[in-house]
Formats: sequence, structure tokens, C-alpha cells
Amino acid sequence: MDSAAVDQFEAGRGRLASLAYRLLGSAADAEDAVQDTFLRWQAADRGRIGVPEAWLTKVATNLCLDRLRSAQARHERSAGAWLPEPLLDGDPMLGPADTFEQRESVTLAVLTLLERLSPAERAVYVLREAFSYSHAEIAAILDITESASQQHAHRARTRVTAERRRGGAADPASARRVVEEFLTAATSGRTDRLVALLTDDVTAVSDGAGLARRLLRYRSRERVASFVRAGFTSTPAKRRLAGGSLAMHLARVNGTPAVVAVVGGRVVGAVAFEVSDGKVAALYGIAATDRLARLDEAWQRRDPGVPVIDGW
Repeated sequence: MDSAAVDQFEAGRGRLASLAYRLLGSAADAEDAVQDTFLRWQAADRGRIGVPEAWLTKVATNLCLDRLRSAQARHERSAGAWLPEPLLDGDPMLGPADTFEQRESVTLAVLTLLERLSPAERAVYVLREAFSYSHAEIAAILDITESASQQHAHRARTRVTAERRRGGAADPASARRVVEEFLTAATSGRTDRLVALLTDDVTAVSDGAGLARRLLRYRSRERVASFVRAGFTSTPAKRRLAGGSLAMHLARVNGTPAVVAVVGGRVVGAVAFEVSDGKVAALYGIAATDRLARLDEAWQRRDPGVPVIDGW
């Protein structure tokens, strides 16, 4: 392949990666899909490709749909042990963040909701909401009619909107203050204050540090508070499991406030928060090693600053 063709592909690699990440919820799978797209580009008769960006988008999208429809993916995701892979803010794979819809589409809350859509609905939603493709363009990408694209978009948007939380989204500074209060309450034994910081319909989801076969789900303020108190209580057994004494840092993950747990400079866990009207509406706890690889790589390249909790 000539260098011009390679440069042409590399110019769009970031956009393809952020598209694939939104469709698959996994950075590792997104990278594989982009590489497979490159191999198709390499083998294509590029002289017959009128609009390279459209061709690459079509190939990448359909490769992602093939992955979502595969028997292995259906089994893994239906088995109840799947959560989106968290990415540290600033990761180029998070892609465009100029509009509310673009920022919203990459939160762990929405990526989790997208799992409930069909692959076609998910693709239309992402292409439309995050990348502003017209229905005519989406129809060409997915080989469907414009009417079908509009129907998929309506169903996807209706379902996502219906299941998203009501209430005003917090600005980053306000959300950080809520999480700081939450962390103080969670580690101090003040269960009453912890409960008061949770919305009435709060939910918590955890992968059980990768040890549970299914995701752990909690609903109601009391159950979530109990789960959080247990999770943030330091014990010798937990320190052994983590590989040492933890430092906890405040950060932003997928556009929302998060607590990142670090041992010896290595990320061993992350809890992302959804904050609404001054309270915590949802928590997503991820500690499975294979889901933290990219976040850990990004963490190594930044100055983490002073942890909010050290020697946990």
C-alpha cells in the first residue's frame, strides 16, 4: 500500500475508533475493529472508492455489527457479566464532545442502556446522535431504507430517553463536590449522610472485581449505602486482593466524576458516578483487570496529583 493511502486511513483512525468504541463499549474490541477496517482498506480497489470516509465508516460500522451479532458476544453480554470499558477523560477514543448528545453518548450510563437495543438500533443511535449523520447517510452505511433508519432512531431515542434519569445534570465542579462528600461519608461510617446523598431511585452496578460470574446490582438507597460502606471499608483481605495499600484519586471517566483506586501507580479499580440534582443517581464499579488496561495506560502518562485518600 502506498504511503498516501496509509496517511488517508490514519487521518480518520481516531474517528473510526471512537465510533467503534461507542458501538462495542470496549476499547480493545474497538481497536480490533479499526485494524480489521484497515486490512479491508488495504485489500480494496481504492481507485473505485468515491468517498473514502464514507467507505471506511460503512466498513467499520458493519464489522462492529458483526461482532455484536456473533454468538460469543451475545453469550457474554446476555450472561449478565458485561460492563462498558471505562476510559479516562482526554482519551481520544472518547471522540467528539462538542454537543450534549455527543458527551451523553459516551457515558457509562448510556453505553449500558445501549446494550438493551438491537444492534441496528444501536448503530443508528450512535451514527445519528454522536456523529450527526443524516438518515440518508445512515441508510447507505447500513444498507437499509431511510424510513427504517428513522424508525430505528425513534425507537432507540425513545427507549434511552425513557430510561435516563430525570433531573438536571451537574456541572463538573458541583459533581466533584458531591462525590467528595460521598467518599467522605462512605469511608467515615456515617451511613445516614451516605443515604442522604443518594437519589430515591439510585442504582449501583459492580463487576465484583472480576470475581463474580454475574454483575452485582443494587437498588434502593439503603441497599446501595450498605454495598458502598462494605466496599469502601478497608480490610487486610482487601489490601491483599488489591496487591497493597490503595490510594484513591478523584478523576473523570467517560465524562463523569469517578474515583480511581491505585496501588503502586497501577490502577486496580474505578467507580464512575452519575450525579443529578446534587445527589448520586448511579454508580458503576469496575475492577476486572482486562477492563482497566487502557485506563491504566492513560493513568501512567498523567500526573495523578495528591490522592483524596492515601494508605487505604
